[in-house]
Amino acid sequence: MDCNIITYTLSCDEFFRVSQCSSGKEMWDILEVTLEGTTDVKRARKHALIQEYELLRMQKGESICDVQKRFSYIVNHLMSLGNTFNKKELNIKILKCLDRTL
Repeated sequence: MDCNIITYTLSCDEFFRVSQCSSGKEMWDILEVTLEGTTDVKRARKHALIQEYELLRMQKGESICDVQKRFSYIVNHLMSLGNTFNKKELNIKILKCLDRTL
């Protein structure tokens, strides 16, 4: 039963990846590694995002809206990987990365 529930939600590529599995647990494990990555992949992604967060600056010709989108993308992904931020810290960071000539 659980195999049927899982397969209903999959794209064609994902379905073919797990179509030979005999249990829902086996399907889940394959999908988890495929979609989220291994622990090493998650760690590398987290370090790359932290570096991107720390080096975030407004690019020449970039709008405030575009900066805010990049900032939100980075912060949301870091939060999904376990990082926590308080509002004050985020507000200070976004203000510091804006171009002062605006």
